Amino acid sequence: MISRPTLSRRGLIAGGGLLLSGCDRIVRQPTVAGWVEGAAGLHQPAQRLLLGRDALAREFREADMSPTFRSNGNTEGDAAWAAHAAEGFARWSLRVDGLVKRPLDLPLTALKAMTQRRQITRHDCVEGWSAIGQWQGPQLGQVLAMAGLMPTAQFVVFHCADKTDEAPYYESIDLVDAFHPQTILAWAMNGRELPLEHGAPVRLRVERQLGYKQAKYVMRVEVRDTLAGLYGGKGGYWEDVAGYQWYGGI
Repeated sequence: MISRPTLSRRGLIAGGGLLLSGCDRIVRQPTVAGWVEGAAGLHQPAQRLLLGRDALAREFREADMSPTFRSNGNTEGDAAWAAHAAEGFARWSLRVDGLVKRPLDLPLTALKAMTQRRQITRHDCVEGWSAIGQWQGPQLGQVLAMAGLMPTAQFVVFHCADKTDEAPYYESIDLVDAFHPQTILAWAMNGRELPLEHGAPVRLRVERQLGYKQAKYVMRVEVRDTLAGLYGGKGGYWEDVAGYQWYGGI
């Protein structure tokens, strides 16, 4: 409506595409990891063929919202993030760079002043739990349009302030999901500013994918032509360390 990770035991086969099973102990086994990674290449085209590139994730009513929405993954960022949090993010800005014509530094006030999308959706964590919540923020596509993409752009990478085992958390999506109407940079949750433990000041909501793709504590949005050479090269923290699918579509 305009105006406005954790790990699972779920699986979905759709036209040969696999929704990743999330038990880390199982996925780390070499034979299983190889099978999961191989199936990942089938999941994305199968889902987009069956559902369509622009199909919307289900949206719910306010009455459907979960009374409790647990925080997943890390619950705070690094020292620089903590300093911004102590100031209410008054001097924080989101960096948008890479293969763009106009690099941006957008303060939180600028993101709030943009056309907003408010949506009530279900968050599906790969630990096996789900919750329904309301998210609000500008569409990512609106931000990317302001920056202007270079012709070679293919991926959008979200660099985050939190770390796991000293490794920075990051995630990435392609341009189809980046310009999907439900992909937003959420600064509000359930009618108030995003709580610290849920990724303040801004987190990604890419509603057609699993919870580990919903990057929290986003500090920088980088547009790239390839994911090669970026950390482990697989496009996300859990993809690098545990063989999760890069495309976590649901």
